[in-house]
Amino acid sequence: MPAKIRLQRHGKKGQPFYHIVVSDARSPRDGRFIEKIGTYNPLTEPAQINLKFDRALYWYTVGAVPTDTVRSLLSKKGVMLKYHLLQGVKKGAMTVEQAEVKFQTWLKDKEAKMEGIAKTAEEKARGERKARLEAEKKVNDARAEELAKKRLAELEAKKAEEAAAAAAEAPAEAAAEEAPAAEAPAENTEA
Repeated sequence: MPAKIRLQRHGKKGQPFYHIVVSDARSPRDGRFIEKIGTYNPLTEPAQINLKFDRALYWYTVGAVPTDTVRSLLSKKGVMLKYHLLQGVKKGAMTVEQAEVKFQTWLKDKEAKMEGIAKTAEEKARGERKARLEAEKKVNDARAEELAKKRLAELEAKKAEEAAAAAAEAPAEAAAEEAPAAEAPAENTEA
């Protein structure tokens, strides 16, 4: 029975989530599997890979063939390097302790690199949010200035209307005041 290490798709449309499984090569992609050895979420930054390291190494050493994608995931997690170092131990090129030291130094370097990637992604997201807020603030300030200018223009127009109305009322009031004074002596003459 030829075994394969491959991805089994889960999740909804446009949001994939994968299980890393060991299955018979003849079974369907999302069908039966022998063992689930991990998960892979490509949507996070950086991609999240949870793997049962010992089981993945075991299946790889007994001859399970990984797909190209799973091979890159196993390589990122260090399964391929560990297998390579164990092959060196079998051939007598190094001891188990030396292989373990090499693997642990590689693992520390890899973790530091991944932390750096996560940190830069977080800083980038924070910078984008800050730039977006600054742009929104500029737009809001411009709108506030336009609104203030509009209100000022409306107030000036209203004051001009009031002044024009007051100026129109002033001659009418002056004429109204003169008219009763002229009529008053006429009333006195009749009496």
